Amino acid sequence: MVQKAKILLVDDRPENLLALEAILSALDQTLVRASSGEEALKALLTEDFAVILLDVQMPGMDGFETAAHIKRRERTRDIPIIFLTAINHGPHHTFRGYAAGAVDYISKPFDPWVLRAKVSVFVELHMKNMQLREQAMLLRRELEGGQASADTERSAGGLLPELSARLAAVEEQAEVLTKELSESGGGPAVSTAAHLERKLSGLRRALDALQPGAAEEKSVEPQTG
Repeated sequence: MVQKAKILLVDDRPENLLALEAILSALDQTLVRASSGEEALKALLTEDFAVILLDVQMPGMDGFETAAHIKRRERTRDIPIIFLTAINHGPHHTFRGYAAGAVDYISKPFDPWVLRAKVSVFVELHMKNMQLREQAMLLRRELEGGQASADTERSAGGLLPELSARLAAVEEQAEVLTKELSESGGGPAVSTAAHLERKLSGLRRALDALQPGAAEEKSVEPQTG
């Protein structure tokens, strides 16, 4: 059974959380509520989320401050944040959202279809990324555990192309996402997209290292004399 992605919804108004749940329920993922910045940070201590929808105007710790705490933590700094706000204070306010680490900034009232489509991109990327990591980890464990029998090698030979194809699909999704962020977010959003591409490049290098012969090439020492 495929594990569902978790989406964190942060808003101090219960009716707004209810509206977000109604919009995103069609994605069939796990929706987690938080009614304050503090509650959101507590949830992030133990759970992994595909994306965070974060209200800007909240009493106490507002969305900007909450995002700053999220980005300071190594565990959560790479989770995409979409800011939601009922008031548009102009370009400066929007830029502050991107500077705080948001990948998108949406003013209320927003188009439900647009919000759902944006969230679905991050959910799909998260799911593929997690699946790829798990399969790569299992394969690496087999190859490094001294079980490289003929059966294992045949299994790895069949699985590696599949992993490579899955990664290619994720890379294609990232290209689409980069284009969307470039068109809507400007510099800060492009920087976030570049970070995502670097992570995918790291996964590609790790996968290439699992290719047959890579371990042998790495272990061979040049002969002298």
